Formats: sequence, C-alpha cells, structure tokens
Amino acid sequence: MSNNKYVIGVDLGGTNIRVALVDKNGKVVNKAKMPAGEDPLSVLFKLLESVYAGNAQEVAGIGIAVAGLIDSENGVVMRSPNVPKLDGVNLKSEIADRYKVRVVVENDANAAAYGEKSSGAGKDVENFVMFTLGTGIGTGIVLHDKLLPVAAEIGHMTINADGPQCPCGNVGCLELYASATAIISRTIVELEKGTSSILKDFNNGNFYKVKAKDIYNAALEGDPLARNILREAGKSLGLGIANIINIMSPDAIILTGGLMGAWNIYIESAIKEASKRALKELYGKVRIIASTLGDDAGLIGAAHLISNRNA
Repeated sequence: MSNNKYVIGVDLGGTNIRVALVDKNGKVVNKAKMPAGEDPLSVLFKLLESVYAGNAQEVAGIGIAVAGLIDSENGVVMRSPNVPKLDGVNLKSEIADRYKVRVVVENDANAAAYGEKSSGAGKDVENFVMFTLGTGIGTGIVLHDKLLPVAAEIGHMTINADGPQCPCGNVGCLELYASATAIISRTIVELEKGTSSILKDFNNGNFYKVKAKDIYNAALEGDPLARNILREAGKSLGLGIANIINIMSPDAIILTGGLMGAWNIYIESAIKEASKRALKELYGKVRIIASTLGDDAGLIGAAHLISNRNA
C-alpha cells in the first residue's frame, strides 16, 4: 500500500462507525468504534484522530466505506437512508482537507466485497455477490474478479409491491423485511400488541430497547415470537438471494454483518427459501457461504482501495 506503512479504513454505518489502522498486508493493527449518534461526521473525526495521531507520518491514505448511494469518483454521499445527516456531504474533501492524504469513498457493501475479494472468502471466487446484513442490507458485486462499479442497492429491491414505505422513498423494499431494523421493529410491534414473549423481561422490562442480539438470544431459549420473527425475516432475505441468483448466476453468495450470529435460524431460513425460489439449475452451482473477514470486511476493503483504485 504505497511506500507508507499504513492506511486507515473506515466503516461508516447506520448504527456504528468503526475506524482501523491497516498495514500494507491488509492486517488490522488497531481499531476503534463509536455509535454514529446524531452527528456522525463529528464522531468520524474523533475516531480518525484516535488512530491517526500517533502514526501520521506513516499513513498513506484513508479509505471510507459508507452505507448509501455514493459518487465514488468525487467522494460525495449522494443519499444514505440509514445515515441521512451525510446526504450531500463531500466526505472526500472534508477528510482530505483536514489530513492532507489520499481519500477514497465507496459504498460500504462494495468495500466489503472488495475486502473479501482481496483477502477473504472471495479470494478464489471469480463471480460473487456479497450481502451485508445489519441495520440495512447492502450488496457488492464482483464479476470476473473485479468489483463491479454499480450501485447494487439490492436492499432496496421491491419484494412486496403493496408494502410499507421505505426511508429511501420506495415501498416494500427487502430491507423493510429482512434487516436488523426490520426485525427489531416487528418485534416491538408484536410486544406492543401484548404478544407473549420472554423479551418483555429484557432490558429491565423496557422492550423499546430490544436489540437484534436480544431477539436471537430469546430464540435460542425457544421463545416462539423471536423464532418466528427471525424465520420470517430469513424467508424475505431468501427472496432477495433467489432473485440475485436468477439474475446474476454467481459462483457464490457471501454473507456478512451483524445478523450472521443468527445463522442457524435467520440464515438457514434464507437458504431454504432461496433453494425453493431460484431456478434449480442456477441454485445448484452457487455456494452460499459466510465471510471470513466478518465485521472487518468493509474496513479492509476500504483500506485496499487506497492502493488499488486510480486517483
């Protein structure tokens, strides 16, 4: 990664912002994390300072992975449904003006896909689609060993034409049914209705503070509500995966993100649904596998882009 020893990778998501110091071999040396909060740009600068300050002379650049529609050529966040305060912000100039280093800005799922291609589960896979499963649902596409420079906003694919409105302006988006946000929202609605669940005892009885991991933990305890919600969300994810298999015919679907911990309920439901809905000849050639870089995929991918994308 140039003659400098390090680059900084940033994963700027709807819930958390993570920053990592990455060496020229793609190894994460140091990282820090904070909630995105109400002022994500200020949080980003605080985190950058925490990893940049002691290594300023050795940092070649800063790669930023952001959830949303990105003008990667100019470094502008065109629209981020999950981080709306960044809409219209030129992150490239904001960061470059302050740190005087090369800056690359890319969609977070594209960066994650690039990370997996560079040094993860996609390293030896020629064609794959990467799904990031968290606050929202993002995707990145690698075709013939290269990151495809398209929006790939599969999370905003309509799976229910009569569904509710999404923050993106569309209706019935995949994210509204299969993301962590959707899982939490549906759980709260059911608890408000009085549906029986051990989740009512979580967070000192304040079920409005329920998190996706709480729902999964309740599911492991056999809670019917939690298990049903995760299964239904998984089925919706399976619809999206099947559509992509039918369109792209990839060698692999690679999954990552905060919802991966619920593999044996949420992901297995998705795989089962995809197997029913994808064309069998195409489904038979695809592998659905977990990311090997996990939460670091976006950070590492953003860092790799510093040395592997033209200025």
